[in-house]
Parts: sequence; structure tokens; C-alpha cells
Amino acid sequence: MGGRAGRAQTRAPQAPLRALGTMSGTSLDGVDAAVLVTDGEAIAGFGATGYRPYSGPERAVLRAALGRWPGETGVAAAAEVVESAHAELMARFAGVDLAGFHGQTLAHDPGGRGTHQAGSGAVLAEVLGLPVVWDFRSADVALGGQGAPLAPFFHFACARWMGARQPVVFLNLGGVGNLSWVDPAAARPEDAGALLAFDTGPANAPIDDLMTARRGQARDEGGALAAAGRVDEGLVDRVLSLPFFARMPPKSLDRNDFAGPLAALEGLSDADAAATATAIAAAAVAAGLGHLPARPDRVLVTGGGRRNPVLMTMLAARLPCPVAPVEAAGLDGDMLEAQAFAHLAVRVLRGLPTSCPGTTGVAAAVGGGQVSRPARAAQG
Repeated sequence: MGGRAGRAQTRAPQAPLRALGTMSGTSLDGVDAAVLVTDGEAIAGFGATGYRPYSGPERAVLRAALGRWPGETGVAAAAEVVESAHAELMARFAGVDLAGFHGQTLAHDPGGRGTHQAGSGAVLAEVLGLPVVWDFRSADVALGGQGAPLAPFFHFACARWMGARQPVVFLNLGGVGNLSWVDPAAARPEDAGALLAFDTGPANAPIDDLMTARRGQARDEGGALAAAGRVDEGLVDRVLSLPFFARMPPKSLDRNDFAGPLAALEGLSDADAAATATAIAAAAVAAGLGHLPARPDRVLVTGGGRRNPVLMTMLAARLPCPVAPVEAAGLDGDMLEAQAFAHLAVRVLRGLPTSCPGTTGVAAAVGGGQVSRPARAAQG
């Protein structure tokens, strides 16, 4: 499988690096870390993984800073939480060449104020004594892109690693849903027609927020509450009639962009609200598939949403193709985003694009990210 991807590349081959990628998603559950062996194009191997959950107080600090920009109240405290949690987890990994650090998205307003991920890669580079690639989104946004999603270039590598022959969709169900449509027949991810990616709509965030507010729980474990409720189809239809869903991709969302429309959930019982929020997540994905250039061979689901059997059942009922967790293709759905930022870190180091018109709507393929090297390494 790896050989097929290698033959298609036109750039000079490079030695693979052991990169450590990290991700702290919009669901605010914790930090994922994973080692990927890659030259920035083909996947040569998968390495160790780790997870460091946020404590309740840490999660409260992060939640209080959502929607805020550098210099505003609570942002410095959130950055400190992000940096300390990442440093604690990343220090457990040895034998890596560099790290990719995404940070914690607090605010995302492409076309407006920009994008804000809390946490400094320069701080982590000093603490860890490693080159750290970070600030992956700003360059894309500055050039007119949405700044998200960024995992599609890694999804392209995954499709090639899997040996896919037909278009496939990778669907990430985190706080917000996003998908990557991949044509593995293309030579490179930035080539025209190779990728189409965009945010589908709310996913776990409204469900998690509902569970936190009403039950004091982080999530609807196993979809148990949703399974006991009845879907308010009228509310689903009203949410899906919003202009976002008809807008052509690429397009992206902030975690709380649907807070207003979803306020109608407050009038429902706990179980009905959970069932309806879950149905909205599935319906949003179905609406997204209507924008694809061709029907995918299958939809592979990553992120926490794949562990919600009610959500997976709703997806299967609404989508026109097979739906399965990414584990069915030999991938790790808990670590795919962390692996993506390991892959992107190597691409940044090599000067390769990390986004393109089909993924973020940026005018041309662009390489984002900045590299921070530890001062003591530079002096040595």
C-alpha cells in the first residue's frame, strides 16, 4: 500500500522523521499525543500514543476563556493550562525529532478578527528541548482562507496508506463536525480535485454542554440519554434550514456559532434535548454530503462521536453509503487528529503546503505554521 503512494509522488524523496503531534479539541476533554513516522507525504509508520485529560478545574478555566482573544480576561490563565498539560504529556515521549503543537482554539473568526489558539509553541520548545511547529492556522486565515479544517492533508496520506481506490470521506465528530472528501487517485493533496473539506455543523459540543448544564456530566456516555428521548424533528428542520448548510464549501465554524439556534433545546426534556441535539449532528453531516463532487465509497468516522452508538445509527440511516469507525480501516480514531499535526509539522519543516483552495478556501496552496527551536539547542 505504501509503495503505491510513493510511486505517485513527484517530489524528491526525503528521509522520514519521527514527529510527535498533539491535539486539544473543542470538546475540552484533554490532550491527545501521537508519534507518526513520515516524510510529510507518505506514512511510514505509527508510533506511541498518549492522553492527558483535563481536570474539572482546568476545563472550567478553558471554558471560561472560550470566545476570547489575546489580552482579554482569562486568556493567559487558559494558555497556562494548555502549556502545562501539553508539556506534562509530551515529556513522556522519547526519541522524536520534532513536535507539532496545535494549541487550544478559543476563538475562530475567519474574515473578521482571525483565529486564536491558546498556548505558545516557543514555550514548549524550551521546556522540551525540541523544535516545535505551531500556529498552523494564522497564515491560511491571513490569505483569505477559513483556517480549518487542517487534517485533510493527513487524510489524503491515510487514504493512500489504506490503499483506497475510490473516493472516501473521513468524518471527524469532535465538538464541531468536519469532513474530508479524498480522491486517492490524485498525485498530491494540493492538486485540483484531490480534496474537499469543510465543517459540517455542530457535533458533540451541544450534547456535551447540555450534559454539563443539566446532569453535571462531561458527555452523554454511550448515547444513553439520547436513546431514551424523542427527536423534535421540527427543531432539526429549523436548524438545518439555516444559511450555513446551503453555503458552498469550504466553510468553517467556531464551537459556539450555533448557540443561538440551539437555545431552543432548553424547552425540551433532558432526554428529548439529547436526542434532538444528536439528530442535528447527524442531519448536518447528511446535508454536507450533498456538496461533495461524487458519492464516497464509504464514510470513516473519527473523534469522540464514533463512540456514541445513537449518533452512529442516525448517521447510517441518513447517509447514502456505508458508515464505519476509522478502526475498520486500521486507523486509530482517538489519535487521528494528533497524528495529523505530526504529519503537518513535517510538512511545515519541509516547506510543503498544509492547506489549499479545496480544504480552506484559501486562494492558493499555502504552508502555515511557524517553527520554534529551543535556544539552548541553537546555542549548542
